[in-house]
Amino acid sequence: MSTTNEAALSLAGVDKIYALNSRKPVHAVQALDLDVRKGEIVALLGSSGCGKTSTLRMIAGFESVTRGSITLAGRRIETLAPARRGVAMAFEGYSLYPPLTVRDNIAFALKSARINATEVDKAVKEMAALVEIESILDRYPTSISGGQQQRASLARALVRPADLYLLDEPMGQLEPRLRALLRGRLKRLLNERGMTSIFVTHDQTEANALADRVAVMEGGVLQQMANQTELKERPANLYVATFIGEPPMNVFDAKVEIGERVRFIVKDGPALDFSATAFSQAARVAIARRARAVIGVRPHDIRLGAGDNAAKVVSNQWLGDQSHLALDVAGKLMVAVAFDQVNASRGEIMRYEVSSTKLHVFDADSGEAVSHGAEAA
Repeated sequence: MSTTNEAALSLAGVDKIYALNSRKPVHAVQALDLDVRKGEIVALLGSSGCGKTSTLRMIAGFESVTRGSITLAGRRIETLAPARRGVAMAFEGYSLYPPLTVRDNIAFALKSARINATEVDKAVKEMAALVEIESILDRYPTSISGGQQQRASLARALVRPADLYLLDEPMGQLEPRLRALLRGRLKRLLNERGMTSIFVTHDQTEANALADRVAVMEGGVLQQMANQTELKERPANLYVATFIGEPPMNVFDAKVEIGERVRFIVKDGPALDFSATAFSQAARVAIARRARAVIGVRPHDIRLGAGDNAAKVVSNQWLGDQSHLALDVAGKLMVAVAFDQVNASRGEIMRYEVSSTKLHVFDADSGEAVSHGAEAA
């Protein structure tokens, strides 16, 4: 990845509204500001319908921009035809040319650029080896599987020179073993060649494995763009907090009391009680502005078998390398993860502890972060 902060791609105030003049327009992407550095790998992560594929298609030129601008390598491109943008794209739907063999599909852009035939052949073989489709190069798209078509589409995008590479669910059809193998190969290729790239995924594992930074989208809005550690430890809002992480963050509505102690009282449930000095002054001030808040704690940050609070065990699953316990807290399930096998039966009362350094606090109305680990957000 480039060490410079130079933005290879910049989206400024980009909107996408489908059926703009109809009675029910759909605002798929809203006021999106996004900068991607030269050589950076960025994941657009979110649930179905969040706007990530619409964003990718606007950058590629297959969807028009309703408002805003897109700049790539110093050029405004939002009004240019797709072929003039300097963008290579691997489609979720493959979009291979049926009359051409897999070999010729991969080589198409290189041949169109009149690159030497020997160089074309070498590049095609290299990409085919990377995605493990050497044995089907002389077959036609209709005679190969969906997973093979997806790999051919990926190879066709990666083989050509471009200012930006866009990958839409690039490995969604592959079985887990091959997906894990190709993730490593793909990241190595992108890094070694400094290929600025954006890929769309709903898979957190894929985003974490491939991306330098992750842009979390929901409802057409960019919720937060950061590296994986920042997203997990300092989520910008309640949506990001509960979307990122597996198992997801446990969250509870709580009444706030603050004085010499900072107390979060869950209705019909526990009170988490901390010394006020455990929180930074800025965090205390931010928390004190609210009579109610949403508190969150990640499953891996709950200490089992200690503390002043206790809850009934609903289930206990040993996954071979960690235990996942579901506890009944105020009528909601709180999941706790331990890296040792925990001997606890269903119905047993288990003590637990939450440290102020692991507690996340969010505004009860807006969902915006108030504090993380006793420091102001």
